[in-house]
Order: sequence, then C-alpha cells, then structure tokens
Amino acid sequence: MSDLFQPLTLRGVTIPNRVWMSPMMQYSAPAEGPETGTPTDWHLQHLVSRAVGGAGLVMVEATSVSAEGRSSAYDLGLWNDQQPPAFARVVRALSESGAVPAIQLNHPGRKAGIGRPWSDAHPPRPGLRRVGPSPIAFGAVPAPRELTTHAITTVVEEFARAARRAHRAGFRALEIHGAHGYLVHSFLSPQTNHRTDDYGGDLRRRMRFALEVVDAVRAQWPQELPLFFRTSATDWLAGHGTETRPGWTVDDTTHLARELMAHGVDLLDVSTGGIVPDATIPVSPGYQVTFSAQVRARTGIPTAAVGLITEPEQAEEIIGLGEADAVFLGRELLRDPYWPRHAAHRLGVILPAPAQYARAFPRR
Repeated sequence: MSDLFQPLTLRGVTIPNRVWMSPMMQYSAPAEGPETGTPTDWHLQHLVSRAVGGAGLVMVEATSVSAEGRSSAYDLGLWNDQQPPAFARVVRALSESGAVPAIQLNHPGRKAGIGRPWSDAHPPRPGLRRVGPSPIAFGAVPAPRELTTHAITTVVEEFARAARRAHRAGFRALEIHGAHGYLVHSFLSPQTNHRTDDYGGDLRRRMRFALEVVDAVRAQWPQELPLFFRTSATDWLAGHGTETRPGWTVDDTTHLARELMAHGVDLLDVSTGGIVPDATIPVSPGYQVTFSAQVRARTGIPTAAVGLITEPEQAEEIIGLGEADAVFLGRELLRDPYWPRHAAHRLGVILPAPAQYARAFPRR
C-alpha cells in the first residue's frame, strides 16, 4: 500500500490522497467592471485539469480579501458579495472531478500593486495600496504605509468576511496565507515589524495580528471544515550562513504552530522565505521538507510539505517517514497536470478515473 495515496481526514472532510495542488497565482481575473476579481474559463481549466489528473485537494490561488490589497489588478478576490457565485462554478467542477475544493485567502501588504510577473503593456492601476506593520520597503518596491490599529481591525474583518464568502461558494477547506512576505508574515517577522505597540516587539505581540486573523476566520468558517495556515518557517536570515539580519526562525514557527492549534488551525502548510528579495536560499530537491518535519515532530500539528518535490518516490518517502501528512505540488503540476496519476502508476496504485475516461484505465 502506498502512503501517498491513503486518504486523510481533517475535521469533517476526507481528502482522497496526500498529493495536493499548491495555490499558484494566474493573474488572469478581470481587472475592471462587475466581474472584477472573479475566476474565468482559464481558472476553470487550470484547476479542474489537476483534479481530473488525480490531485486529492486543489487549492485556488491567493485570493484577495480587499480590493485595495491586491498583488495586481488581475488577482482573484472575495471582497464583495457578487464574487462567490463565480467561484461556485469552479467548486462544483472540482468536486465532480474527485478533488476537495480549497481556497487560500491573502492580503499582499507591502507587495500590493507589484503587477504581473511577465511583461505587461498596461501600467499598474491606481487604488492598489501597499500597507504593512512598519514602513519598510520590499527591495526596490516603494515602502508601504504603516497600518494604524483601526486599520488593522478593518483588515481582520476583511479576512472574516472573505471566509464567509468562501463558504458560501462551497469550498471545503480554507487556508490563510501567512508566508512569503505578505501582510500576515510581515507582522510576524522582526525584519519587517518594528512597531512598539501591542502588534510589535516580542514574539507574542508580533503573533497577535496572525492570531486575530485566525480567530476571526475560524468564527466564520464552519467547525466541521478544516482551516490551514501557510507559513514561511524561516526567513533565511539570522542563523543561516553569515546572515546577521533579524528574521523569523523555525523556533518561532514552532511557537506559532502551538498557538495556531489552540486557535483552531488544523494543518500547517510549510514553506519558507519571501520577506526580503536577497536572502540566500540553498535550493535543492525537497529543501523545505526538513522544516515541515521539525515542526510536526515538535508540536504534533499535521503539516504539508512543499518545494521541489518532483519524484513519486520522493513524495512517498516524505509521507512514509512522517515528515509531512501531505505534499503540495506547484510548478511540477504546471508541467504535468497528470502527475498524481503517473505517480500512482509508478507506485502500483490504481486511482479512480472519471467515467468518461474509464475505458482508458485498468480496473481494480
């Protein structure tokens, strides 16, 4: 029996296997008009093809909780009540294709308005505002505006309302993006949080915003449905090589994980980096798995590993050794939407096939 293709139950949701599609931004939503921020035919085929390809859970890309807080004008969003019905079409198609439909909620913070990662003839649109715990720029990007305590409360409420809309659309799992230098992560890291009020300073106060977001989301997200939190387990700063700049560490992540469990988070999605553009990161196959394994072993929280996981045997070993409870695949699923089916074949597992395709696959 393959560990990779065993089901996993979190709260009232059973995910059919441990190969999950990581949220990957497509920068393809309408940028203006009544359909701004809604998924298109591109999103539908992008997501559903991976569900047909055998992914047990498909996570919709980072979806903005605020119209002002978007990485680009082309981001998906759940900031108004007209958007959930458009997502419902995607949710139905994912469910009918055998995957658990999930979505990630995000506020980009100091990375708002950066734009698409490819050449774009259209200049950044007005109205996308960079905010952060402190006015510290991300590289050459203009510095954000420091959030007041009143504005912090507003953002927390935006996360809560977006969670309620995600449930209305029919999603069965929800993730809060607390990694990669976006707003939640920027409050956690001492590299970007220089506040002296109740939202900055020691670890407890730097975690306050993240936990307030979790509490607000958990209050709107049904108790029978799982809540995930994506973390950058390390900023790759102090403690790595010759780095002396302060940053978030795996020990900090361990403390946060314990708090997240107490506040109703069911799984930690473990990534790294993103707080500064010039960190030295020793990239290699599975280079982030060790952080998933450490936090899981120290706290008992279920984890998902991500980052250069490309081979079936590699993924099988991660689950079999207890280094993670699931693997998120990103770029590998862009290259091969049917990676889970190919992996299952190599590991001697027969995955259920859509009735329309069944004649092309062996029967049990």
